[in-house]
Amino acid sequence: MKGTLYIVATPIGNLEDITLRALRILKEVDLIAAEDTRQTLKLLNHYEISKPLISYHRHNEEVKSDILIEKLNKGENIALVSDAGTPGICDPGEEIIKKSIKEEIPVIPIPGACAMINALIGSGLDTKEFEFMGFLPLNKKTRKEKLLEIKNSNKTIIIYEAPHKMKNTLEDLNEILENRKIVLARELTKIHEEFIRKDLKELIEEIDNIKGEMILIIEGRTKLEKEENSLNKMSLEEHYKYYENLGLDKKEIIKKIAKDRNVSKNEIYMKFTK
Repeated sequence: MKGTLYIVATPIGNLEDITLRALRILKEVDLIAAEDTRQTLKLLNHYEISKPLISYHRHNEEVKSDILIEKLNKGENIALVSDAGTPGICDPGEEIIKKSIKEEIPVIPIPGACAMINALIGSGLDTKEFEFMGFLPLNKKTRKEKLLEIKNSNKTIIIYEAPHKMKNTLEDLNEILENRKIVLARELTKIHEEFIRKDLKELIEEIDNIKGEMILIIEGRTKLEKEENSLNKMSLEEHYKYYENLGLDKKEIIKKIAKDRNVSKNEIYMKFTK
């Protein structure tokens, strides 16, 4: 009989944020596969759990997956844990889960803490529709593509970023976003937990003094942005007519069109005085 692979969520900071079920599974399994055995040992020691540990991280995932599959096929039950939160969400786990399913080994998720969900529900931004993008790519081309996705998305966006890269990411976002609401969630569930709600320029100025693990939550494209984007697809004459129908005078219309199209007022003025 084959064993079972348990995907066990662990606390993202506060050690009390672990479920009773997760503790029971960690006590019952034959082996725990951990992203960082030293980090997991702190959790196990806190709850007086003694189990064999095996290292399972990004750099040995391919090799260790085969070892774990062999053990599972022999009937051993294994708990997979990451440093914190839910395995497989920007953490190792996807490879062993896929292989287990292919081998018809039972895979059972043990739900618990997940940083992105905690960041979202505490942000105050729209939770009806959201998109999790994980870490933005480092490659310039693919990064630019992702940034444009963020700009054009109507959904709330959640991004993970390393503290030492956060300033660059904020600067990249500042180049493409309008006046979007943005929330920086830091040190979730820990003593210094904080939700920072400021505009991008303010965050960029202050980010060097902000420490700890961080998550960015970005408001989806607003109704005003959608409208402006639609206006820019019009011809100049249609754009002018749109504001004229709203009762604006010529001076106000030219000012509005120049702002919408990010050009000088003189350029628009010349178009309508030829």
